[in-house]
Amino acid sequence: MQTELANTINDENIEKLVRTFYPMVLKDTLVGPFFVEKLGDDINSEVWEEHLVLISQFWAFVALGDERYNGHPMAPHFEIEGISRKAFEQWLKLFYEAIDKVYILRSGEFFKLKSTDIASNFMRNLGI
Repeated sequence: MQTELANTINDENIEKLVRTFYPMVLKDTLVGPFFVEKLGDDINSEVWEEHLVLISQFWAFVALGDERYNGHPMAPHFEIEGISRKAFEQWLKLFYEAIDKVYILRSGEFFKLKSTDIASNFMRNLGI
């Protein structure tokens, strides 16, 4: 049974996006190891739950101007050894796939554009 795709962006479907995306990440042989090294391989763990909530808040900030997020998204990426442009490209590919599972085209395009801009900025700042 396929669930109806969201045509608006709100907290509920942002959380659904994040929780759709990260299991895909864990299964990916290129991107997954970066997350497993930092957060472990049990997406149901407390560490992962904190990350999922934080990332949901980040996207709510980006999409809705929600002020619950007060982190620094770029900073942790400087600590990731071996991160590459290819890894960012694969991250974006997986994120796009998750977006397409949650949103109709119009709403999904917002996240695709924003995630591409953010990834480009991260790669530029990381010098990759």
